[in-house]
Amino acid sequence: MRKYVLALIVVAGLWQSAAGQAIYRDPLAHTYSIVAVDSLTGEIGAAVQSHWFSVGSIVIWAEAGVGAVATQSFVNVSFGPRGLELLKSGASPQEALQILLAGDEGREFRQAALIDAQGNTAAYTGKTCIPEAGHINRKYYSVQANLMLKETVWPAMEKAFRAAQGPLAERLVAALEAAQAEGGDIRGKQSAALLLVRGRSGGKTWEDRLIDLRVEDHPEAVQEIKRLLRVHRAYEHMNAGDLAVEKNDETGALREYRAAMEMFPDNLEMKYWTAVSLANMNRLEEALPLFKTVFQKDANWKILTPRLIPINLLKVSEDQLKRIME
Repeated sequence: MRKYVLALIVVAGLWQSAAGQAIYRDPLAHTYSIVAVDSLTGEIGAAVQSHWFSVGSIVIWAEAGVGAVATQSFVNVSFGPRGLELLKSGASPQEALQILLAGDEGREFRQAALIDAQGNTAAYTGKTCIPEAGHINRKYYSVQANLMLKETVWPAMEKAFRAAQGPLAERLVAALEAAQAEGGDIRGKQSAALLLVRGRSGGKTWEDRLIDLRVEDHPEAVQEIKRLLRVHRAYEHMNAGDLAVEKNDETGALREYRAAMEMFPDNLEMKYWTAVSLANMNRLEEALPLFKTVFQKDANWKILTPRLIPINLLKVSEDQLKRIME
């Protein structure tokens, strides 16, 4: 009986001392994922879903101008940062993968994929990854999965990714959706993540990371990451609107705020700044219904409004402000 219990502990990646204290652990992130490079924009991305809490914090890694790594199954988390360092030092994805596996006694439990900024890939599925498990790696992308309901999961991911249109992030999510449609993780759904970086580093890490979204614990993790990506796109318009305000480009600000509002018409923030832009362009009659709706739903926006005038964010007369507040 004792041998059986110890065998379970070792398989789970948790080793114990004679005193019963845990001294080593590999996270169990059985999952499906994709790493890819957009051949036109050069953007580098990765996406993942698993029936495991906070899968994005350990499985997917990416660095602008370098590449991306997915490390999963009985995860050796170090494959992420070490893989990127090897790529950065000039190793090919295959060379980097061989180095990582060569120094890992648990290699047969691992599943990993690497892609460099040029779209070259390498992937590995250890012999003792839990079935169904496998991968497909081609130029510009690699899909990999383990502990799946069916062996059709990763081929479905490849097909969906290749058929999808639009930006890389949306195509990565399409691959996740296809995996889930095929049954996905045999245990179900819990967390997902999406990471996108520039193809070339601009030297500013805060600008190199384009998208970093995580769903840590959700019954429909893929659909939630898809929703968050749409919110992200709307706030890209909001950010562009703010930049236009900085440049005194009222027309540009209105265009961007309105685009965001049209994507999420119930979002008060988007509706409010659209109204402000309209008022600043002397289109008060169009702005008033928007202000009214926002104020009725949250009175704090009404308190905020007069505070915008001294800092020149709301450019209206006293009579116009009175109409807005009424």
